[in-house]
Amino acid sequence: MIRIGLVVNPVAGIGGKVGLKGSDGEDTVQKALELGAVMESGQKALIAVRLLTEVKEQITVYTCPGRMGAEVCEAAGLCYKLAGGDTAGGQELSSVSGQELSSVSGQERPSAGGHTTSQDTRCAVERFLAAGVEFILFAGGDGTARDIMDAAGTEVLVLGIPAGCKIHSGVFALDPRRAGELAVRYVRGKVRGTKEAEVMDIDEEEFRRGRVQSRLYGYLMIPDEARMVQNLKSGSAYSEQDSIDRLSDYIVDNWEPETLYIVGGGSTTASIMRKKGLPNTLLGIDLVYEDRVIASDCTEREILKIMEKYARIKILVTVIGGQGYLFGRGNQQISAEVIRRAGRENIIAAASADKMLNFVGRPLYADTGDEEVNQYLAGYMRVIVGYGDFVMVRVN
Repeated sequence: MIRIGLVVNPVAGIGGKVGLKGSDGEDTVQKALELGAVMESGQKALIAVRLLTEVKEQITVYTCPGRMGAEVCEAAGLCYKLAGGDTAGGQELSSVSGQELSSVSGQERPSAGGHTTSQDTRCAVERFLAAGVEFILFAGGDGTARDIMDAAGTEVLVLGIPAGCKIHSGVFALDPRRAGELAVRYVRGKVRGTKEAEVMDIDEEEFRRGRVQSRLYGYLMIPDEARMVQNLKSGSAYSEQDSIDRLSDYIVDNWEPETLYIVGGGSTTASIMRKKGLPNTLLGIDLVYEDRVIASDCTEREILKIMEKYARIKILVTVIGGQGYLFGRGNQQISAEVIRRAGRENIIAAASADKMLNFVGRPLYADTGDEEVNQYLAGYMRVIVGYGDFVMVRVN
């Protein structure tokens, strides 16, 4: 039997849709709750964990009580053992499904005092190691990855289920479904090898001020499967600027009147906003109508409310660094519901030609947290790379 550990950071990503650009710290979680945030990391973990039922006869799952893993296992119908404790249920619950379990699906707002801490995560991993776990699945972001590294180092295989606001490290699967698929491949002996991957330390306060300051925190050992694991986020190169200037001119010259623009974060969209003579939130979402910023650094709720007033809507986003994400990394405020209401045909994607050279023969990704919308976005999409220059890229 292969021993797998599962730990879920219940508040991972809670600050994303409400525009807080992170979830670290008691004060941030409290503010997110006050802004109407809900917990969604359990639902993302559930997408991955359900796939483990395909190999349930070959594994023993160790996890943590409640929202830190047990509720996810129960919703998936997977038997488990509590780390340092007894065997727990895990049988299919007749009155509870993954969509109905409130603390997993994110439909219930948590109490401010009910969330867990970094120390809880580290203690869980230490107990996994004591129980002989050889593969750890965790749902969270960069902060959770650092906690895992502090406790485990590189002595155990680890894979992140992407659920946080900041996912700059290279230890995460491309999306929750692929995390589950890769875990199943490992159990079936189909993973070709392992490698050390970077865990990044992002200064969250500087991140909220629009400045990305990152340093290498350390390494975790992950499965070596390039098709299923995201790259380390890369910065922009100076040589890209000419391409960004040209595509910015093109978008500004073709800006449509009487249209609400939902403008995503990033240096490329910042350049477009500068060309229009408008202020912007580098790492947030701004709304523009008739050459005026009508709302800055918006939450998902604010975007949806303002969208109700406009008949014509465009979403303007860029490709995120070396990871290749259009949605689900750093722009969670542009949620599945925002995309659904705006329509796929109204998405404008832009990136420098140099950046897109990195994706020759590779797809871009959308990880909205809603499988239906992810499938809706799948297929070929036009990406603007210069003045009237485009490339067609497959969205996976």
